[in-house]
Amino acid sequence: MAKCGKLFSMSDDLPPNILQPHAQWMRYALSQAQIAYEQDEVPVGAVIVHEGRVIAEGYNQRETLNDPTAHAEMIAITQAAESLSSWRLLDCTLYVTLEPCPMCAGAIVQARIPTVIYGATDPKAGACHSMFSITEDERLNHRCSVLGGVMQEDCKAILQQFFADQRAKGKK
Repeated sequence: MAKCGKLFSMSDDLPPNILQPHAQWMRYALSQAQIAYEQDEVPVGAVIVHEGRVIAEGYNQRETLNDPTAHAEMIAITQAAESLSSWRLLDCTLYVTLEPCPMCAGAIVQARIPTVIYGATDPKAGACHSMFSITEDERLNHRCSVLGGVMQEDCKAILQQFFADQRAKGKK
């Protein structure tokens, strides 16, 4: 079985400044989340980086596309596969503002993405650390290194603001 690396969580003793190099890419993912917010979609954004450059980006579009699979990660994975002309997204890093759900975590494993960096945890549907650990499940052929909590407060804030706005409008 191929193993992609160690799973990290924010409770681990991490080397100093480990989060710093990831901030620029998480800011990019947050810009995608902002697009979703402006389109009245749950503000989750994702980017995939390969060899130091963004090869794919996505934001939630479930409402717009009437598609339950139109999560930011799924859109970015599809774009990245097209960009690399391969379904194997080796040597890529996925940055996403919210911990991936079971569907997205499964797609991440299937795409062989070796590294996932997320912002806010998702205690109701998170499938990397919170509810499930799909990305590190030893029963699967492939696993990923996962680091959560990068720019967590910013990622959490946009979601909280969105749902406060939705409640004020009488939605969601």
